[in-house]
Amino acid sequence: MIHPMASVDPTAKLGKNVTVDPFTMIHEDVVIGDNSWIGPNVTIFPGAQIGKNCKIFPGSVIAGIPQDLKFKGEESTVIIGDNTTVRECVTISRGTVDKQTTIIGSDCLLMAYVHVAHDCAIGSHVIVANSVQIAGHVSIDDWAIIGGSSAVHQFVRIGMHSMVSGGSLVRKDVPPFTKAAREPLSYAGVNSLGLRRRGFSSETIAHVQEVYRYLFLNSMNNSKALEEIEVNLPATKERDEILNFIRSSERGVMKGYIN
Repeated sequence: MIHPMASVDPTAKLGKNVTVDPFTMIHEDVVIGDNSWIGPNVTIFPGAQIGKNCKIFPGSVIAGIPQDLKFKGEESTVIIGDNTTVRECVTISRGTVDKQTTIIGSDCLLMAYVHVAHDCAIGSHVIVANSVQIAGHVSIDDWAIIGGSSAVHQFVRIGMHSMVSGGSLVRKDVPPFTKAAREPLSYAGVNSLGLRRRGFSSETIAHVQEVYRYLFLNSMNNSKALEEIEVNLPATKERDEILNFIRSSERGVMKGYIN
């Protein structure tokens, strides 16, 4: 399954039924899981660990050294979960001494020309559309969707089940279950359609909307809104996910609704 015009280091560990197309180079210290397809003209550098049933399309570069001037050649990795698709010309940098790894979860889709910088942690079932540029140390939680040509500032966190509009400049954290749009990036409602598609009940979605009314639509600062939510709204998994996200935010969260 390895084309004779591909170059695969003999110490690389390839699982069963792995296909490697021509003009691809796979370096030492690489692991690729069963049934994965590595297309033509792909470069996989040392430190890459790719799961089962993955598809890596032409021109992609996996586990290149970080574009970080503080990087001193330390050993680090890129870990990609099972069933993830990496489309054309995607670049994923390996970690630095900070976290030592860059992680892409399972069942993700990274569309063409996406860049994922060093020390990022992307969850599972995440969709990153064409030409999104993700700076270092970014965290993107499960089921998030990032619209095409967006740019995500370093150290930003994007919450689970959120959706970021195409062309966005993401400078602040995006809380879970929300839609983010406009410039500067701000709250554009709850991602109701996405939540319904994933089996959330109407009651749960209404509850999430009520939480965000306190946070973004009632003209209270975040500290006061969090207090009011805890007093007035019943504790649920979704409510507590939102509260914990807001409280743990280091960069601050995006703005509320802007007319």
